[in-house]
Amino acid sequence: MTDPFALAPRTVGVVLAMAAVTYLTKAGGLWALGHVDLPDDAETALDALPGAVVVSILAPAVATAGPPTWVAAGVVVVAVRRTGNVLVALLLGVGAVVLVRGAL
Repeated sequence: MTDPFALAPRTVGVVLAMAAVTYLTKAGGLWALGHVDLPDDAETALDALPGAVVVSILAPAVATAGPPTWVAAGVVVVAVRRTGNVLVALLLGVGAVVLVRGAL
């Protein structure tokens, strides 16, 4: 009987090669970007990019969810604005979901 979790050496080699190429692509891009002088507009855009990615992922999920999620999203936005602490905002958002679901 063969082991279902056994990996062929070729498979391991391919996975390791893909991991190396992925790492080198990211590291090479970061290295190259560190040696280029970007205009202020480009730097501002790159600084805003992580937040835009998070919003583009979360907005559709929040829009199609129900009232508990809407309330929690509002609580999180207000909490982050007031405290600047993401962990506190996360905990308040979870608490809001629990309270609203318990009330419904």
